[in-house]
Amino acid sequence: MTKTSNKTVSQALSNETLKVVEGFNSLDTDAKLAWFYCVYEKMGKSITPAAPDAAEPQLSPMLLGDYLNLPPEQQLQIMRDIVEGKKTDYSRAYGAIKENNQLLVWYAWAVAMGDQVVGMPNNYQRTDAIKNLVSQTEKLDFEGQISVFRTIAGQMGYSDVQPIETQAQTGKTPSL
Repeated sequence: MTKTSNKTVSQALSNETLKVVEGFNSLDTDAKLAWFYCVYEKMGKSITPAAPDAAEPQLSPMLLGDYLNLPPEQQLQIMRDIVEGKKTDYSRAYGAIKENNQLLVWYAWAVAMGDQVVGMPNNYQRTDAIKNLVSQTEKLDFEGQISVFRTIAGQMGYSDVQPIETQAQTGKTPSL
C-alpha cells in the first residue's frame, strides 16, 4: 500500500513550520479533522486563505460534487479515510490531485460545513493540543502557513504512484 504521506520532500522548510506539521502528524484522525475545522474558522482573519484561483476544481468532481450529496456519516468516513490514507475510491481521487487542488477540496468542504458538509458536533471540546497547534499556525507568516497547509494536504489520501528513483539511488544516468 502506498499512501501519499510517504512523500519524502516536505513543503514546510523552516523549523517553525516543521514543528506545526509534526504536531499535526501526532494528532489522531478526528483531532486532525478538528484542526482543519478550527483553521478554516479563522481563515481570512489570523489564517491566510490558500488561493483557490491556483487550483483546478474540474479535476476533483468526485470530491467537490458527488461528495456533497452523500449523507453526513458517509462524508465523515470519507474525510477519515483520506486523513488515514486508506485505499478507497475517494481517497484515491484525493491522492491523485496536486496539493493546490487538495487544499481547494478542504476549503470547499470547510465553507459548506454545517450546510452541505457534515459539521462539528455541537458538544465538541477542542483539546489543548489542537488549540496550541492552531495558535502556532496563526503565528506563521503567509508563506509558512501555506507551506504547512500544502505539506499536510499532500500527506493525505492514497496513491499507487511510486516516486521515480534518483540518479543517486540507482547509480545510473537518465537515458532516452
